[in-house]
Amino acid sequence: MSTVRPAAREVERQDIDEARAFNTQLEALIATQPPVYTLAPEVSRRARREGKGIFPAPVFLEDARDIEIAGRGGPIKVRLIHPDYKPTGIYLHIHGGGWTLGAHDMQDVGLKLLANETGLCAASIDYRLAPEHPYPAGPDDCEDAVLDLLEHGSELLDAPARFAIGGESAGAHLAVVTLLRLRDRHGIKNRIAAANLVYGAYDLNGTPSQILWGDRNLVLSTPIIHWFGNNFLPDLSFEQRRDPDISPLYARLREMPPALFTVGTMDCLIDDSLFMAERWRAAGNRAEVAVYPEGVHAFNAFPTGLARKANARQFDFLRSFLA
Repeated sequence: MSTVRPAAREVERQDIDEARAFNTQLEALIATQPPVYTLAPEVSRRARREGKGIFPAPVFLEDARDIEIAGRGGPIKVRLIHPDYKPTGIYLHIHGGGWTLGAHDMQDVGLKLLANETGLCAASIDYRLAPEHPYPAGPDDCEDAVLDLLEHGSELLDAPARFAIGGESAGAHLAVVTLLRLRDRHGIKNRIAAANLVYGAYDLNGTPSQILWGDRNLVLSTPIIHWFGNNFLPDLSFEQRRDPDISPLYARLREMPPALFTVGTMDCLIDDSLFMAERWRAAGNRAEVAVYPEGVHAFNAFPTGLARKANARQFDFLRSFLA
């Protein structure tokens, strides 16, 4: 069953007005900065870590800890964040950043909130980034880390062996790729109870909303999407990018866990969520879609009412499968 959750059920007019005003301020701030595709990736990575970009400065929690998992490409760091009470399971988290930016330790506050609201221990994976490490390095690291956590995570985190997976943007893409690899390469079909997929990219040749968006920069734009994709997939042809391990919209999606797809109407990746949710449902899986008016890409990372309600909806979804 596929359920579209219209904003009218949970978002009030004041949330929409606030989001629209916030978007105006955000677009003006972005206009004062050089486009990300004109900078070396390490410059943007450093700015994000120092809180000098458009996102809130990261807060590194003292009670979070890193472990290392052996991967085929070398050690993989995983950030562990526990709830403040006895955990009910484990949330396998994959961060976003266009396969180029971001890190496993830059969402401590959000993952702590998720842990306390759901009872799930968060395990955030630090996969290798492009362009230094293009495909398949990132997906390989996510596959290796998740396999290890499925086997040893319960003991490492002192939590029940009940799992959900999720991520934002490129992280949602990598979460789906990881689920497909678990099923197709390892015969693992029912170990993960739910997938929390937040404004992911699922067709790396471009859905209509990606292609038609243009130059307007609201965190993402068509040129930025192309830059991220070329970092991740240098020299791959159109047909090669249709490989389901790269563009999971083209995969056979049977035997996938229930999924919540979250996206905003001002996100140029909106079609990716809408298309993937319908293909998810058509393959016989449960899919829910929560579409937020005026939500830009990464809208739930900002301090707005729209963000709080979107995050609460995700927590409800996760609780419903792992409470």
